[in-house]
Amino acid sequence: MTIGVDDDESAFSRMDDSKAVEESWLRICSKLKGEVGEVEYRTWLTKIALGPIDGDEITLLLPTRFLRDWVRSQYGDRLSELWNQEISSIRRVELQVARPGDPVAPPIMLDEQVSSTAPTMAAGNDTEEAPRNPPEVKSDIVASLDTRFTFDTFVVGKPNEFAYACARRVAEKPSSVGFNPLFLYGGVGLGKTHLMHAIGAELLQRGNVSVAYMSAEKFMYRFIAAIRSQSTMEFKEQLRSVDVLMIDDLQFLIGKDNTQEEFFHTFNALVDAGRQIVVSADKSPSDLSGLEDRLRTRLGCGMVADIHATTFELRISILEAKAAASGVVVPAKVLEFLAHKITSNVRELEGALNRLIAHANLFGRPVTLEATQDVLHDILKAHDRRVTIEEIQKKVAEHWNIRLTDMSSARRARAVARPRQVAMYLAKQLTSRSLPEIGRKFGNRDHTTVMHAVSRVAELMERDAAFAEDVELMRRMLES
Repeated sequence: MTIGVDDDESAFSRMDDSKAVEESWLRICSKLKGEVGEVEYRTWLTKIALGPIDGDEITLLLPTRFLRDWVRSQYGDRLSELWNQEISSIRRVELQVARPGDPVAPPIMLDEQVSSTAPTMAAGNDTEEAPRNPPEVKSDIVASLDTRFTFDTFVVGKPNEFAYACARRVAEKPSSVGFNPLFLYGGVGLGKTHLMHAIGAELLQRGNVSVAYMSAEKFMYRFIAAIRSQSTMEFKEQLRSVDVLMIDDLQFLIGKDNTQEEFFHTFNALVDAGRQIVVSADKSPSDLSGLEDRLRTRLGCGMVADIHATTFELRISILEAKAAASGVVVPAKVLEFLAHKITSNVRELEGALNRLIAHANLFGRPVTLEATQDVLHDILKAHDRRVTIEEIQKKVAEHWNIRLTDMSSARRARAVARPRQVAMYLAKQLTSRSLPEIGRKFGNRDHTTVMHAVSRVAELMERDAAFAEDVELMRRMLES
């Protein structure tokens, strides 16, 4: 997008003197800082780098798409006006994301930047161990939001539908009563970070909202660096001036007492000012032992949403969506195979599919079950687990509501005999035990009894779809 400025009096005087252009840019930055204030200037504008001039157009470069879009919407017109006032031949200002190798002048800082090489000071009585070279306290406190992580690309199922609904509500109406703070928790790779990025993307798309997103680890590093460089007030002002603060992986602050203290005061300041807070962690607030009681209480006073482990159906839906977006045909049996084998982590599940798709694209070969087992042998091996006969007996007994002792009893009633046969069948399919070994686990039965049970269950599965579905469900539960 190009931003134009009308100027009836401009004479096209081309400015080739790079020093003069940089001096003009410095004056523009000074005016902007005076207009928007110290905090806003440092938050949004100090990362703009001076790009090339081409005719009547000057290019300004920013490090991320998010910053480019924000600067364009909030300051684009003013930048055009100021450039035209400085150099009358410039009629347009183009805002772009810097690419590797772009010839750019470094961003201009009106004040001395806080450096990570500043003289080391004792960080008060903070108990956390500071990194040897902690990251500098940057004026830009907004981490780049991943454009892939939106609400449209989030696959919703029963395990995550409540968390998804809460996230949508916050994106539509920040600081809604009962939803501030929003606390998302769940295991690794289940979608917490995706939802946080989606909230940020939705809010920024609507405009007029400042969003800060960072991990708890980065929050700690920047806090310690601010103490060392004696810029804690600037750090506090930056965080407490945003409309929405999102902190990922809060469990990292466990045991970091002084950083918890700072986060607690930032939390209170934002909530009291009617600003929205979104936090994620691997456990619920009440289970985060190691956090101060007052902080755990505050975190639990809003909306707490759990993202449960994925179901087979949700994993299939995720794989189908990713496969459709890739343009590569992935057979349903391959998707089902992956959904059965990789059950704990959606990231790993998607990574396995991406690897299959990349292999198909690179070698021009179709995706088959055999190719899947070959390409993903290392991942699949890591997810193989040994299913025991005892586990099979317990699951089958629970499903058909019989006693576990019936698995080895002499009872021949159909209500007992049929589940026992299913358990024998699954033991043959899911374990490496021999038929005599399986028979011994079922009350010292003969191996011919096990053979009969296996063939009988296979026959019934071909004739009775409902029965086959029950047995397949047992298999999925045991393999997951």
